[in-house]
Amino acid sequence: MFDDQHFYEPAKGHGLPHDPFNAIIGPRPIGWISSRAANGVLNLAPYSFFNAFNYTPPIIGFCSVGRKDSLRNIEASGEFVWNLATRPLAEAMNRSSAPAPAEVDEFVLAGLTPVDSRVVGVPRVGETPVAFECRCSQIIQLKSAAGADLDAWLVMGEVVGVHIARALLKDGVYDTAKAQHILRAGGPADYFEVLPESLFRMKRPAYP
Repeated sequence: MFDDQHFYEPAKGHGLPHDPFNAIIGPRPIGWISSRAANGVLNLAPYSFFNAFNYTPPIIGFCSVGRKDSLRNIEASGEFVWNLATRPLAEAMNRSSAPAPAEVDEFVLAGLTPVDSRVVGVPRVGETPVAFECRCSQIIQLKSAAGADLDAWLVMGEVVGVHIARALLKDGVYDTAKAQHILRAGGPADYFEVLPESLFRMKRPAYP
């Protein structure tokens, strides 16, 4: 039991030097999303609010807080690619997060190589070992508990193509630690890397 607790109501402020919400819900996988504008300009941006939501068909999603370029591009084209952010690509991923104007190609800004996808018309990051080609399935504007529209949109996509570097398949099983995933930790500049020594296993129990 933890009897000494800090309690706050978010609507009234947290009273701390940094909002703990992102750090508590974390670390989180990074939604490194590539998209293409109607005029052909490529966009590449990392999103902190990202995850998987369904197995069959596989569905992933990210939240755009504000109407950002990725959201507008996906609304227009109906397509995007999720690119795995890894430790060797951390600096490039960070460069792609700069608040650049819509006419700036973040592939160029980050020094990355756009590679044609197999199913969708949006390129993937050539340097990443894993990428998901996606077709947009839903775009949902979030609401508060009181029903007010928020300046935030959940973008959902069905995964229609998967790229995995064969070096990451060990006896046919994907090796998460070898891929060197990085995760957003929620502090002002905090990230974690998935490491082999962090692994532990628990099998789901039978009932009864």
